[in-house]
Amino acid sequence: MSNNQQLDHLFRHQYGKMVSLLAKIFGLEHLDTIEDAVQDTFITAFRSWPNQYPDNPEGWLYKAAKNRMLDILRKRASEQKRFPKVIPDFENQSETDLILENEVSDSQLRMIFTACNPRLDTRDQLAFSLKTISGFSEKEIASALLLKQETVKKRLQRARKTIQAEQIAFEIPEGSSLPHRLDRVHDVIYLIFNEGFHSGKKELLIREELCGEALRLSKMLLTNSYTSTAASHALFALLCFHSARLRSKTNADHEVISLREQDRTAWYRPLIELGHSAMNKAVETEELSRFHYEAAIASEHLKAPTYEETDWSRLLMWYERLDAVYSSPLNHLNMAIIHIQLEQFTEAMNILQKIEPEELEQRRYLYHGLLAEYYFRQGIYEKARSQIDIAIEKVNNNSEKNFLTKKRDKILAAIQQA
Repeated sequence: MSNNQQLDHLFRHQYGKMVSLLAKIFGLEHLDTIEDAVQDTFITAFRSWPNQYPDNPEGWLYKAAKNRMLDILRKRASEQKRFPKVIPDFENQSETDLILENEVSDSQLRMIFTACNPRLDTRDQLAFSLKTISGFSEKEIASALLLKQETVKKRLQRARKTIQAEQIAFEIPEGSSLPHRLDRVHDVIYLIFNEGFHSGKKELLIREELCGEALRLSKMLLTNSYTSTAASHALFALLCFHSARLRSKTNADHEVISLREQDRTAWYRPLIELGHSAMNKAVETEELSRFHYEAAIASEHLKAPTYEETDWSRLLMWYERLDAVYSSPLNHLNMAIIHIQLEQFTEAMNILQKIEPEELEQRRYLYHGLLAEYYFRQGIYEKARSQIDIAIEKVNNNSEKNFLTKKRDKILAAIQQA
């Protein structure tokens, strides 16, 4: 791993922790400044660590971020002829005190629940959470939420203004207000994982550091009596199931390996068992969430000895149940895929015709790639080529583009033989 890659890895693991800890100390009214200070710290690290990391990189980062915040606040204080009372207390705290694991966990939980405060517009909560918890760029948030980048920018600005105007507290809610907000927290963690599992970046398809961060945040919910719910356990199970086959998705050359061709013996059994253990706890009550059904779907794939032995009819049943509680264009695409596997082409087209490709935003290529497969499986090769060309044009990730190009070569070969 290169130094730049190590720094990016560290950024993903530390950004949310640093923002959360500094927000707990300085207050949410300084959130914009805190984010700027953390960003500046990583830029400084990038310049200061060209060849070698310090002995304690986390401590270095926290100390640098603290000093940067103090510099900014001192400058403002001198300009305004006053000094924030919080600064002396913060100056006397050591970096060791700040980065104790229980402090990190508490601060991050507070930040996640703050970001999911119902006084924030529901459209703004997820974008703001992804920015503050994992340091997503506007482009990454747009990809994760299937939005335009300009829309994301407006949502982030609106969320920050609301926090300032409403003086939203940095806290974990209790009582009846907790369950609704916890639903949004689950969505945030799920989206962080998805960006790691299937990245919208051009160069990388898989970002293991984001998957690991989502797993850590998800597990953190299970250690808190208020947040250790059936849905939380189901979410953790789902992330374990997906993580178990993470490294079989691509080869050493970062080429995509389809589910059909993945080496199932390489799937990581300890994570699968951990997921099953979480699911046992998730079904102790009759309360079923979308994550219960998605975990059931993932488990169905894991237990199939081969791709050909996958129980597609059972998978379709789980997707239909999922669609009843959480309908989305991506769910519908997956249902169409299953119908194609079962050679139920009429049913597949009925679903595809109900999907508006524009709703998928940056993932529109998946729709056209599936249409290409639909036509190819029926021997309608010219239409298959037309759709795969659209998919290749719209895909952003290089690995997926290469994967689709190979599919196109297969279609062209079939045309020549026809």
